Amino acid sequence: MTGTLRSRLLSTVAVLLGVSLIVFLLLQLVPGDPALTILGSGATQESVAAVRAELGLDSSLPVQYFDYMGGLLQGDLGRSLTVNKPVTEIMMPRFWNTIILTVAALVLCVVIGVPLGIAAARKQNGLFDRFAMFASLAGASVPVYWFGLVLIGFFSINLGVFPTSGMYNSRHPGGLGDMLTHLALPAVAAALVPLAVIARMTRSVMVDVLQQDYIRTLRASGLSEQSILWRHGLRNALPPIVNVIGLQVGYLLGGVVFVEVVFGWPGLGQQLYTSITQRDIPVVQAGVLFIALAFVVVNLIADIAVGLLDPRTRKTVNA
Repeated sequence: MTGTLRSRLLSTVAVLLGVSLIVFLLLQLVPGDPALTILGSGATQESVAAVRAELGLDSSLPVQYFDYMGGLLQGDLGRSLTVNKPVTEIMMPRFWNTIILTVAALVLCVVIGVPLGIAAARKQNGLFDRFAMFASLAGASVPVYWFGLVLIGFFSINLGVFPTSGMYNSRHPGGLGDMLTHLALPAVAAALVPLAVIARMTRSVMVDVLQQDYIRTLRASGLSEQSILWRHGLRNALPPIVNVIGLQVGYLLGGVVFVEVVFGWPGLGQQLYTSITQRDIPVVQAGVLFIALAFVVVNLIADIAVGLLDPRTRKTVNA
């Protein structure tokens, strides 16, 4: 397990370096000049050249990248080109708002998706199994932004049950209850696709587990079906389920970009969308790195959990 942890930490560093390089190069292809973004379209060539020199944009790409990485290693993510604030000061509150939305969506995925998959596996090839798998396939095929608009149209505009956008009431911001009211629809929209994936994966794994010989032995011994499913079957099915849940967290962190834009949720995705349109390169780079870091850390935790749940993995790793 120690060797796995060490190798995963090294791969984390490699992934983050690769992400930083790819994002840096791709942003160079975006049309427009960051200096003009700061000064405006009426700026003179001399002032534009002065700002480019101040930002280091007149240097070669390798020099710009190494300057960026040097600041990153010191915890300096740069300053926003549009609001002239430290990027960390802008991104951290947004990042935590995205974490709130991601965790809420993940809870829905696990609480609904895992029991749904188990129930479908128990009634394999039955009416409920066919309906549940058809519904999950349809859910996995629906565009997130379209589903979000449908939720707004039905629950916010027609029924008036939930607010259409934001994190709090703009006129009379409340506490936790106000935030949960605003969180409900974005969390449901973000959870749709990963919930379907988790349900289908759980069903597939549980079908294999329930066909094992020890399950037949437990049934022959008179043990209740509920005990067989939850105490014995699910225990052996947990490693691949935990693994796919970790992968879906990465999808959530990337998918909430669309959800936050549709619902006006003040998170990392909405900030990234705004910064991309304004060509605020330091903020975009920091946002992508935040998402990549969170994705890698979550999958590292999932790998460790799988190793603890599956003794065969521990033996393989120790060998």
